Amino acid sequence: MYQDPVLYINGRFITAEGRKTQPITNPATGEVLGQLPHATTEDLDQCLAAAQAAFQQWKRTSPLERSATLRKAGDLLRERVREIARDISLDQGKPLPEAIAETDKSAEHADWHAEEGRRTYGRVIPSRQPDVRQWVQREPVGVCVAFSPWNFPIGQASRKVFAALGNGCTLVIKGPEDSPSGVIALARALHDAGLPAGCLNLVWGVPADISAYLIRSPIVRKVSFTGSTAVGKQVAALAASHMKRMTMELGGHAPVLVFDDADLDAAADMLARFKMRNAGQVCISPSRFFVQRKAYDRFAARFLEVIRSLKVGDGLETGVDMGPLVHERRIAAMEGFMEDVARRKGEVLAGGQRVGTRGTFFAPTVVAGLPADARLMNEEPFGPIASLTSFDSFEDGIRLANALPYGLSSYVFTESLQTATRASNALEAGMVNINHYGSGMAEMPFGGVKDSGIGSEGGSETYDGYLVTKFVTHR
Repeated sequence: MYQDPVLYINGRFITAEGRKTQPITNPATGEVLGQLPHATTEDLDQCLAAAQAAFQQWKRTSPLERSATLRKAGDLLRERVREIARDISLDQGKPLPEAIAETDKSAEHADWHAEEGRRTYGRVIPSRQPDVRQWVQREPVGVCVAFSPWNFPIGQASRKVFAALGNGCTLVIKGPEDSPSGVIALARALHDAGLPAGCLNLVWGVPADISAYLIRSPIVRKVSFTGSTAVGKQVAALAASHMKRMTMELGGHAPVLVFDDADLDAAADMLARFKMRNAGQVCISPSRFFVQRKAYDRFAARFLEVIRSLKVGDGLETGVDMGPLVHERRIAAMEGFMEDVARRKGEVLAGGQRVGTRGTFFAPTVVAGLPADARLMNEEPFGPIASLTSFDSFEDGIRLANALPYGLSSYVFTESLQTATRASNALEAGMVNINHYGSGMAEMPFGGVKDSGIGSEGGSETYDGYLVTKFVTHR
């Protein structure tokens, strides 16, 4: 049932054919699903040459024609949503409904960028001289390279691919080796939609080797990366040393402020499920829960009630709320956090351990009573562990929320408009969600501040990194 793993180079889908491969594993069962081919140096050179040649034609293609191609790809993603989502559940582990939603959202990105790419307007600047005309025009930056993560394999890749193609750029993307099927499905949809050969190229391999080779190429003009802050800083340093434009969507450790006037049951219900979405492997996952003291006991009780009701299992099973972690390394990371919780005398309110002996399942976990210097209070868990902490005043809550160098997403729950406004102004984050989760749609900018990244993906801001500004004056 699982699709064949392939490279996509200059309009051709290529199997291993003697190349080095690595196994693709189902994290729910440990079953090997297939062998993923690694790109050779010659493959990378072909990708770069193909993207460079295709750019000369694609940038001149009518925006209406480019728009039609992206729209057709979006339609194909919707037609194929069940099979695409099934494969994502197989190699990434998330429950099938989550994989379906992710694929549908990718189709929305196709639609959004198809329309937004038709509206790349310049402007006329009034001249100081009557016989001079002067204007500004926006042009595609050129060949781009993109590096997309395993937690939302088709969703994150779609942000990069459609943004580049929608405005006339071409690109080479290195997808996530742990969960490759979503990006392959994206490439097939664009191929079948009539995207010219060379406009999109897909490779796999050792991440550090692939990124270094591609970023150093003089052909490449733009780098887009989604991943951890530590790796992102290395990629950004390399890109900067070669004067490449970049968009960096990096790690987070999202604070949640629950004030004592909030609708506590509604907040606990939403946050518990949202925290455990994709087994907590979400860069914007709420992970540091700060609850005002008067509300703490009631919120914690309801939060734990929902957490304990979640069904953990294979993502293809009916009724499963949370699937496995993507690979064994994530289990080791969760166990490391729990060892530190024990050393710091934290209280484990739910979970805290691996589930079963087959697959990479970890129980939905809640801890409390941690000191400010505990690992979980400072490092992004990127897994199904939440910490609960009480606070007193508004100022105390903001201080706790802003204490870390991260600034991707944040969450506020209050019935006070004044408190909501003050919090949204005071929080150091690229996204502030008040009384609900409202980020991540195609029409919304998605990005962080501080160590959480540079630039935005989604919304009209997405094209800022893919366009250069040219001023023309004519007499």
